Amino acid sequence: MPSTLPNTMRGALLTGHDRTELRDFPVPQPGHGEVLLRMKASTICGSDIRCIYHEHLGKGPEGYQGVIAGHEPCGQIVVTGPGCRRFRAGDRVIVYHISGCGLCNDCRRGYMISCTSPTHRKAYGWQRDGGMADYLLAEEKDLVALPDELTYTDGAQVACGFGTVYEALEKIGVCGNDALLVTGLGPVGLAAAMLGKAMGASMVIGIDIAQERLDLALKLGLCDHALPSGEGNVEQIRSLTSGRGVERAIDCSAHPAARATAVRATSKWGRIALVGEGGSLSLNPSPDMIHDQKTLYGSWVTSIWKMEELVDRLVRWKLHPEQLVTHRFDLDKVDEAYALMATGKCGKVAVCFDEELSATV
Repeated sequence: MPSTLPNTMRGALLTGHDRTELRDFPVPQPGHGEVLLRMKASTICGSDIRCIYHEHLGKGPEGYQGVIAGHEPCGQIVVTGPGCRRFRAGDRVIVYHISGCGLCNDCRRGYMISCTSPTHRKAYGWQRDGGMADYLLAEEKDLVALPDELTYTDGAQVACGFGTVYEALEKIGVCGNDALLVTGLGPVGLAAAMLGKAMGASMVIGIDIAQERLDLALKLGLCDHALPSGEGNVEQIRSLTSGRGVERAIDCSAHPAARATAVRATSKWGRIALVGEGGSLSLNPSPDMIHDQKTLYGSWVTSIWKMEELVDRLVRWKLHPEQLVTHRFDLDKVDEAYALMATGKCGKVAVCFDEELSATV
């Protein structure tokens, strides 16, 4: 490694019980097909709060193994290991946050999120070290090029949240014919609203329990209507859509009532995507789904080729996901960053480095 690199780095662990722990680690050396990134931005995902920060609840793909946290990393390559064929030192890159085996059917489709290997599938920030550190060791095959038009904080958002909703919106086919309902206006829901508008949705309606998030959605111009969550939401949505309901809906809340609203507020022949993790859903199949010929999609993250496509679209649409970042923290204050994200009274929270820490949106 270059002599200018330090021997040690800081990295944050999520110890459970609403705590983080900042420790010193050796700076890793890249092996065959690996690169070392200088971290620039690492954003906090709601899944980290749900499954790791409060308590270590995750099992299987969500099982946390005491590694450096952060599965939404973006940075600049400082060293490449032997065997790297595309990327070089100095390149700006996003990290697809699952490193799969590369050989199973899902990996060959580009969906490493669904990798079936029990030994080789490892998520950054869950089973292998993630982005809440000064440096990150990544597989070259997990990288997506970050164009100069996008910031590192833009790229960190693509790494999970924006990629997830882009996949779901593509599945349900949002276009200019559609009114779009987004239930849950956390960072993923706000991303859904932003991308839905860019894809041509004629009206975007958002629902959330937190007034701060409703206000943010309106302030940023992401939603045409932002409704407090309540029992009358279906009737409110129908009144906004000439009695028909929305053509497309996406649930980002994982709340049973919000999911039911997404289904029932969707018009005949409509399509609904579920992306919020956890929770449950209770339906009356005949009136809620069958008689109105509706289609319900499950959508889990995205593929690496869809991520590359999304990056291209963001540049074309002149969209900056970092608009959803309401707070930036230095790694030294990572505990404050996770504590704020856990309140739900904010947009996206980012831990930033170098030029990204002082950037303004």
